[in-house]
Amino acid sequence: MAKIDFGGVVEEVITSEEFSLEKAQKVLENETVAVLGYGVQGPGQALNMQDNGIRVIVGQREGGSSWNRAVEDGFVPGETLFPLEEAAKRATVIQYLISDAGQVATWPLVKKCLNPGDALYFSHGFAITYKDQTGIVPPEDVDVILVAPKGSGKTVRRNFLAGSGINSSYAVFQDYTGRALERTLALGVAIGSGYLFPTTFEKEVFSDLTGERGVLMGCLAGVMEAQYDILRKNGHSPSEAFNETVEELTQSLIRLVAENGMDWMFGNCSTTAQRGALDWSVKFKAAVAPVFEELYESVKSGREAQVVLEANSRDDYREGLDRELSQIRESEMWRAGKAVRALRPENRNI
Repeated sequence: MAKIDFGGVVEEVITSEEFSLEKAQKVLENETVAVLGYGVQGPGQALNMQDNGIRVIVGQREGGSSWNRAVEDGFVPGETLFPLEEAAKRATVIQYLISDAGQVATWPLVKKCLNPGDALYFSHGFAITYKDQTGIVPPEDVDVILVAPKGSGKTVRRNFLAGSGINSSYAVFQDYTGRALERTLALGVAIGSGYLFPTTFEKEVFSDLTGERGVLMGCLAGVMEAQYDILRKNGHSPSEAFNETVEELTQSLIRLVAENGMDWMFGNCSTTAQRGALDWSVKFKAAVAPVFEELYESVKSGREAQVVLEANSRDDYREGLDRELSQIRESEMWRAGKAVRALRPENRNI
């Protein structure tokens, strides 16, 4: 393991130098990996493993859109594509990649397919951490492991094809075989992870739910909307408000942050921007810190998990979600965004 200093805190990180693809292939040479669920994470992880020479099958409800997508991606019904239970029965490693609510619904079926020595793999610590709410308690005679890519399934696949990989966290919850750790690391490499960071199931889900509701999605969406509304209220045009709120962030500044960090981005902006950003970042931190405290406590206590399970289990959940997403899509800010994106050279017929 490579030891890396993260601002004074030294962590052990797995790189391809410590755990090569060839080693991963050797560890998994006698395994059959069933990817259950071909929705968000399933396609990227399944295709990457297949490209890396791992024996992969997919389990999915027959005849639906995700089943058809798996067929389009080259999985063959009856050979590498099966209904959920059939795939689970054929596997020695079950990658449980359907939604959190879906895992609750299908757990009785999946549990009976587990044989002693099998591995039950998650990409999210939700089901195990909130077992009192999910009812998912694995048998004692299987390995229970986690590899959680730090990005969407599309990014997992896109980065793999670009040769860059994606950062992932990993954890072992239960080691029955004595091979749980090497299985975990091998699967992490096989799905295309560039680096693997150690965690626990609990820490993964606490950080993940906080991040999704916070900076990564919820906070980002709310802050963008607030700034856009203030600019529009003060007479700025939709295009100007969108450009200053979203376009410059996504097309310029965040790329500078990704390259070398926030200080480097500040250092490559005007002195006027630097001064204002440094002064106002302190005020924004003070303003949102109490909201993040409330958010983390809601995640830690299980309240967020209960909200998710209750909402996703409703018969009309999909219709309600479509309405909520439509409200975002049809808002002035994101209609302005659609118009601005259409002006990019790659989106114009020139």
